[in-house]
Amino acid sequence: MKDILLITPPFTQLNTPYPATAYIKGFLNTKNISSYQVDLGIEVILSLFSKNGIQKIFSKEVVIKSISENSRRIFALRDKYIKTIDQVILFLQNQNPTLARQICSMNFLPEASRFNQLDDMEFAFGNMGLQDKAKHLATLYLEDLSDYIVENIDSDFGFSRYAERLGKSANSFDELYSKINDNQTFIDSITLDILKEKLDVVQPKLVCFSVPFPGNLYSAFRCAKFIKENYPNIKTAMGGGFPNTELREVKDRRVFEFIDFITLDDGELPLELVYENVSKDFQAETLEATYKRTFLIENEEVTYKNNSTKHDYKQAQVGTPDYSDLKLDQYISVIEVANPMHSLWSDGRWNKLTMAHGCYWGKCTFCDISLDYIRIYEPVSAKILVDRMEELIASTGETGFHFVDEAAPPALMREVALEILRRNLVVTWWTNIRFEKSFTQDLCFLLKISGCVAVSGGLEVASDRLLKLIDKGVSVDQVARVTRNFTEAGIMVHAYLMYGYPTQTVQETVDSLEMVRQLFEMGILQSGFWHQFAMTAHSPVGINPEEFGVTPIKQEILFANNEIDFTDKTGIDHSKFSFGLKKSLFNYMHGINFEMPLQSCFDFKIPRTTIHPDYIHDSLLEEEDFKFKPNSKVVFLEKNAIKEDFIKTKKGNSWELTRLTFHLKTNILKIELDKEKASWLIKILNENSIESSKKSSLLQLKNQFEEYFEDFELFWFSKPIQQLKENGIILSL
Repeated sequence: MKDILLITPPFTQLNTPYPATAYIKGFLNTKNISSYQVDLGIEVILSLFSKNGIQKIFSKEVVIKSISENSRRIFALRDKYIKTIDQVILFLQNQNPTLARQICSMNFLPEASRFNQLDDMEFAFGNMGLQDKAKHLATLYLEDLSDYIVENIDSDFGFSRYAERLGKSANSFDELYSKINDNQTFIDSITLDILKEKLDVVQPKLVCFSVPFPGNLYSAFRCAKFIKENYPNIKTAMGGGFPNTELREVKDRRVFEFIDFITLDDGELPLELVYENVSKDFQAETLEATYKRTFLIENEEVTYKNNSTKHDYKQAQVGTPDYSDLKLDQYISVIEVANPMHSLWSDGRWNKLTMAHGCYWGKCTFCDISLDYIRIYEPVSAKILVDRMEELIASTGETGFHFVDEAAPPALMREVALEILRRNLVVTWWTNIRFEKSFTQDLCFLLKISGCVAVSGGLEVASDRLLKLIDKGVSVDQVARVTRNFTEAGIMVHAYLMYGYPTQTVQETVDSLEMVRQLFEMGILQSGFWHQFAMTAHSPVGINPEEFGVTPIKQEILFANNEIDFTDKTGIDHSKFSFGLKKSLFNYMHGINFEMPLQSCFDFKIPRTTIHPDYIHDSLLEEEDFKFKPNSKVVFLEKNAIKEDFIKTKKGNSWELTRLTFHLKTNILKIELDKEKASWLIKILNENSIESSKKSSLLQLKNQFEEYFEDFELFWFSKPIQQLKENGIILSL
């Protein structure tokens, strides 16, 4: 028996739990409020894609003549699917790795239309390892079954979303309300059976639904309806990304037939107060209720209550995310598409953490910068972050981390990396960034050796005019240099790309594509994804559309309000560029067709690019190696040098030298210095090693050096020291 049941409704991800309930459970632990969490999404998927579940699917009557040829084939092969499904799921849970050889034999899995793309996949994936190839084939197998389910069982089904269209831009609650009160679907039945089991075991006073996306919304309401009808004493609440962005103006009373409370923005304090008030109800107390950013019914009206004087909790106070209760060993790793960043999202399980609440930039005009989750910037100290990493490693057994920041701050990333190295941890991590000039070669190398494997960042429209209009704070030149630094350090770079921004011309779309082509051709960008601009109600464009040359199409808001339809004064149909942009990107990610004209990707006439073919190449020519930056902190990553003193004689002159030999992971580096300078360097290596909390600035090193010798700059930019820098032994941060 627990006080609160935390639920992520179907569906989000197959490979890892969405972190919101783990964050909230970690906070509740600090308040001694007992809770239990469940990811209904993965539990429904595992029930559906099991021998019993597949048997139920194929037991549903279908009229063979009225279904597609693909469905007829899958139905004809139903016994093969029933036979193999349990073993395939175990394989995708990394519990049956030897099955990879069977799967790759190409005569084990039944194959329907998804396997028709295999010829393309050989090109797309190249020579994949056995396990990855088997994961991809198993993913196609599941997608075939999904196609059958969508056509014949439940048209709203999707692996990472359910009935998503009902939650997208739903200004009215009518259609969703009708669906909630309609007959249960096949997926609903599975969901509610699992929900009933959890409710009977946990016996909560309050059930909280975390709804991050439109594709979770319907199931949340369907579950809430079931609770109201069968467990009337249990209160229900909803929070998460969807309410935070879409339900800030909710007015429809019918919403509260199912949900008692809707909380906005950071959920810790609002949920704590909701729980206190629910508990008071159970104790039959009659104190005046106080709430934080909460919608509820009061005096028969939808009321927004924000009457608590308590302040939101600081990030250092919210505790470590707690993943207990979740079936961490049963998530499914899939490989869907040939995009290296997408494979990070869908393959393997990641512990989710946040380096900083909000965005330290907070200016991009397409972003919801008026909302607290972006607007309020609050970093967490590196020590607390790495403490939380160690706690999560101990509790989950996983050493992979996805920092889910809006944009991780470079200075904090540096401190986290140093703290990871100081504690001698072996972890793997990735995050979202802005392409700041702060990401120097040295910083990128430090991030790499601390375990960073990938970063994703917004290049958006690769046009300096539009980047200024977006107020992105970067230029294409700067992005090129930063992506070069990450790539040379061995960190994969993914770029979010945008088209159709207000006032964007056809020429700018073509030139933006040319910039992207050159970034891939230079090998400094490895992954990307194009999406069309969408105007949201809480962004500067949505708040002041006239300043950006767009006219919103206004509708009455009774339920959700986020994405706004609009007309652009340019009159350009930007959607027609979608296929060509994505086709070209697919080719560039696989290192081909760079020499082809951009026109070859489009079936309509486009203008020639105005970008010089060497633009990105030339932007990378600027060198910074010989700039003295006195405030830079200097870190020495290697201190175990083998020292050999010897006498060098030339033309009758002799002097004492020291040879320092560094055994690095992949090579051996030897340098020779004057004996006294070598002794000074060894002393500094030890004093400023990665284990030491002391980090001297370059100016401090200069002053120390010049107490004994002359001209530190000559020493610092000498060939031996340059070799130490080039091999990552010395980092200037």
